Amino acid sequence: MPSDTKARIQEVARELFVSQGVQNTSLRQISDRLGITKPALYYHFASRDDLVRSIIEPMVEDLDLFVATRRPGDPRQLLGDYFELIWRHREVITMMVRDLSVLGVLDLGTRMFDWRRRVIALLLGPGLTQAQHIRATVALGGMSDCSVEYANLPMDEVKPAAVEAAAAALGL
Repeated sequence: MPSDTKARIQEVARELFVSQGVQNTSLRQISDRLGITKPALYYHFASRDDLVRSIIEPMVEDLDLFVATRRPGDPRQLLGDYFELIWRHREVITMMVRDLSVLGVLDLGTRMFDWRRRVIALLLGPGLTQAQHIRATVALGGMSDCSVEYANLPMDEVKPAAVEAAAAALGL
């Protein structure tokens, strides 16, 4: 379990990374906002990359678990569950959209394509046509975009419309 100080550092860093980008946020800004010294921050995180990694890892773990444990079933339920997962991690997704350098952390770019491919297989099965792949990419990507674009709204307002649009894109 992270220490209170470590959790506070992550919280402030996440806020700054989302609002101004990872590359535009210095460890000095984070330590100043917290009222701690830069060496105190370094006690908890060896570098900015280490801090970014600690913020991204929970999303990586959740997505790895999601694709590893899910079985094909009701596509709408799967879409809803997937939306809830990405909604929980919408700040990390916003960090990635705002600052593409984040994709290099934990080989996130490659992993995201793998997760999407695996979710598509769960939704539609094997042997898909190119058109089915394209519709599924639009469906899942659109839901991710909604988690960023409408992050300030309550999830229960965004989820039904996002899932319905994804289902329509998939032809469900």
